[in-house]
Amino acid sequence: MAYGRTASRAGHRGVLPAPLRVTNRAACAALLMLAWVALLWGLEIADVATGHRLDGFGIEPRRASELADIVPSAFTHFGFAHLASNTLPLLVLGFIAALRGIGRFLAVAFAIIVIDGLGVWALAPAHSNTAGASGLIFGLFAYLVVRGFVDGRVLDLVVGLLVGAYYGTSILWGVLPVHSGVSWQGHLFGLVGGVASAYLFRDRPAEVRPRESPHPV
Repeated sequence: MAYGRTASRAGHRGVLPAPLRVTNRAACAALLMLAWVALLWGLEIADVATGHRLDGFGIEPRRASELADIVPSAFTHFGFAHLASNTLPLLVLGFIAALRGIGRFLAVAFAIIVIDGLGVWALAPAHSNTAGASGLIFGLFAYLVVRGFVDGRVLDLVVGLLVGAYYGTSILWGVLPVHSGVSWQGHLFGLVGGVASAYLFRDRPAEVRPRESPHPV
């Protein structure tokens, strides 16, 4: 009588060794963020070339038609200086967040953009126009800081503490309503979106399956 059982083979075809998986994820994360930033710069060049027509994709609060601009507003900037100030933190924070998987990162980014945009739409001053990637940046900051506490991963906790130590002061300063022409609402609701995303897209315990015993064939 023969017996069969599920075998685990470390060298199973198609499964990359751990170092290669890490390298592959890092490469994918880097390419994604470089492409994202390249898109932002391409759009801003087009905006300037067309007399700033893309500025109309910013969010004007409490107008129903402006809800359609929530996502486009995160890809629109008011000039090259505005975009330049957002480029490096978006690259760094986006790369770190995307290391856990491109699909999860895109879901997190979309959730942050939507939550942030809805907050701006509801609470920004009348007759204002809000656009830019800073809401996403603030959201990614909050996501990275909170994620480790939610998932309980030591590495994520360390990363979150380092991110908080490096960017914390400027982030705190950015949510204070003391800067003329700067949307503190966009920064604040970006943080809200990041915290919400850390919970929405947290690691859930894998379903425990009963161990299979050998069975006759």
